[in-house]
Amino acid sequence: MLHLRNKTEKNSQEMMKVLNRIKYEITKRENLSGNLVAQKADILNKNETVSNTFEDLKFFFPHIRKEGRIYPDVIIGKGKTGVSFALGISTVNRGNYSYLKQTLTSVVSRMTLSEEKDSVVIVSVADSNEDYLHSVVKMITRKFKRQVRSGSLEVISIPAFLYSSMLNAKHLAEASQKLASWQTKQVLDFCILMLYAQPKAKYYLQLEDDIIAKEMYFTKITDFVGNISSNNWFFIEFSMLGFMGKLFRSEDLTHFVRFFLMFYKEKPIDWLLNDIFQVKVCDTGEDLGNCIKRKKQIRIRYKPSLFQHVGIHSSFPGKEQYEKVRF
Repeated sequence: MLHLRNKTEKNSQEMMKVLNRIKYEITKRENLSGNLVAQKADILNKNETVSNTFEDLKFFFPHIRKEGRIYPDVIIGKGKTGVSFALGISTVNRGNYSYLKQTLTSVVSRMTLSEEKDSVVIVSVADSNEDYLHSVVKMITRKFKRQVRSGSLEVISIPAFLYSSMLNAKHLAEASQKLASWQTKQVLDFCILMLYAQPKAKYYLQLEDDIIAKEMYFTKITDFVGNISSNNWFFIEFSMLGFMGKLFRSEDLTHFVRFFLMFYKEKPIDWLLNDIFQVKVCDTGEDLGNCIKRKKQIRIRYKPSLFQHVGIHSSFPGKEQYEKVRF
């Protein structure tokens, strides 16, 4: 236990040094963001708006610094904003297996009309396969006509230039390299979706494309958030599995995304979510037990889970997963 504690404290100190250095660099970057936006405004149409947070991507990825507009392609959407909740679903082609239709049916059908009006569901197609994008758009426009007409369901596509060639796992020989590349891309997929959703709603709920939602899940979430006595929470977990079912304040998303981008090559995103606690909550040299107690106060867990994982065939080719939660 002593060895684990010493190792944890050492990791915390190292992470704090990195974070402080990155914070300094980001501050310099923010001071220059005004010029970047001004330059980009000449390229955009007058009716288009620019999210300054997307400019941060240029700091982390030099290969896109020469690009003009950094923004996902909006395939279906009416620019819905000012709602309470944005629900984000990132999807990729799984070959012969797809759970997206089942997921969306579960998510939108278990909302009331008033809840649907006060939310927006965003499907982000994070796949360069145009046939898959077309199939998603076709399915959504046929199956969810009312939600598309009202603007409560959007589809975006992530431009290929946002991913450097090093993220293309097809040329990698080793299985471990392919898995690492897949995990790296997944972090970026989530980050881009979070940045897109941020200005739309007060809260952001992260979902996945192979889950089902519990009956009245949305009502339970709104009631739970409304009845929390303390406002000092970091995020709320409505599922214990992975990164799904995590609710964030939209105003905090930029901070999460910047942290994820610092270490996107190192760990899966749900692991990074744990690491950010180590940086923000635990003081250098602090007793590990005290740190864990504080974590529990600001990392709120709703039980039982409101979302169940149903996808057996992973988005990583050849991988199967059978994790379930009490539902």
